[in-house]
Amino acid sequence: MLKEIIENLSSENPWRDRIQFFETITSTNDVLKQLANQGAPEGTVLVADCQTGGRGRLGRTFLSPSQVGIYLSVLLRPNCKPSELMHLTCASATATCTAIQEAAGFRPGIKWTNDIVYENRKLSGTLTELSIQPDGSTAYAIIGTGINCNQMDFPPEIRDIAGSLKMATGRQINRALVAAKLIDALYDTNRRLLTGKSEIIASYRRDCVTLGRKISVIQKDRVRHGTALDVDEAGALIVRFDDGSVETVNSGEVSVRGMYNYV
Repeated sequence: MLKEIIENLSSENPWRDRIQFFETITSTNDVLKQLANQGAPEGTVLVADCQTGGRGRLGRTFLSPSQVGIYLSVLLRPNCKPSELMHLTCASATATCTAIQEAAGFRPGIKWTNDIVYENRKLSGTLTELSIQPDGSTAYAIIGTGINCNQMDFPPEIRDIAGSLKMATGRQINRALVAAKLIDALYDTNRRLLTGKSEIIASYRRDCVTLGRKISVIQKDRVRHGTALDVDEAGALIVRFDDGSVETVNSGEVSVRGMYNYV
């Protein structure tokens, strides 16, 4: 698959010589962190056919079976403070939407903060992780993305909420093309990451299906209901709660009414 991925990359993408492909890996994020600590350059990309220990947000498992999905992580080395990367997950999500649009012919939406969805089913998830230097600067950032490409069924516990590009389009998906378009989109996003924040957030707002919807915000043992109004320049969700207060939410779990069996 590596050869086909490289053949589908933009000729201007300088990361083409830094891509590694694995038939099976524990977690592309975990292995890439090891390589990053050993001095791997920015643009190092790990792509796997299967993960045995795929991870998502909030410590969840990301199901990563072989021959049906793309599981990919990229290493960035932004020269900035971690506080300047609060929008990184949003940037990664919009890049994934662009990659899917170019590879599969339709643009999905984003459930805040990083679930890629279509017709109320989750197609993809992103896990971003930062490493901080002793002086407080950013050592590196890793963007990990898993995309369900050709699945037509899922385990019972996620069968009602998970989806795939094949389920959305009705046709077999070229996974190497998806990977190539994602690498291209992430490269383009990285070029604009610090200089094009407003443009990135504007794109995120257009893609975010959470905005304007009734939601529940779950933080520890507290559940509050309200309406999602907007996202700020750092990617945090602005919510008007049912008691009339307006607050910025940047952590916790957000359920959207009408999605993932929430009614």
